[in-house]
Amino acid sequence: MIRVVIDTNVWISAALNPERTSFKVISAMRSENGVLLFSQETFDELSTLLLRSKFDRYLSRESRTTYLNQIEAISEWVSIYGDVQGCRDPDDDKFIETALLGKADYLITGDNDLLIMSPIDHCPIIQPAEFLTELRNR
Repeated sequence: MIRVVIDTNVWISAALNPERTSFKVISAMRSENGVLLFSQETFDELSTLLLRSKFDRYLSRESRTTYLNQIEAISEWVSIYGDVQGCRDPDDDKFIETALLGKADYLITGDNDLLIMSPIDHCPIIQPAEFLTELRNR
């Protein structure tokens, strides 16, 4: 079973436009019965950003709250400790730590600060389109 950490930018992109590659990543994970890994810290970031009023014109607050509740219900939770992982953007360290402690097979992101660190330990850090290619080639 494939285990992934998906960065906030990918989740938000998927929520706002089901035609995007980001949404296809989420759908592929469902099809594969994959494990979505979150820490409280990564989920809090997603919740805080997705519920900002700037997204009101794209999706209702109720739709976004439902989306978050669904994600929360199907995810596996990882406890992290706030260890420094050495990312150029320290705010992204939580995604690396979640991937490492959750034994993720992939960290999926569009964030260059994370992408340049690939791989970390056993875990490649890749863009959504690259992840879909990896799945097709399994």
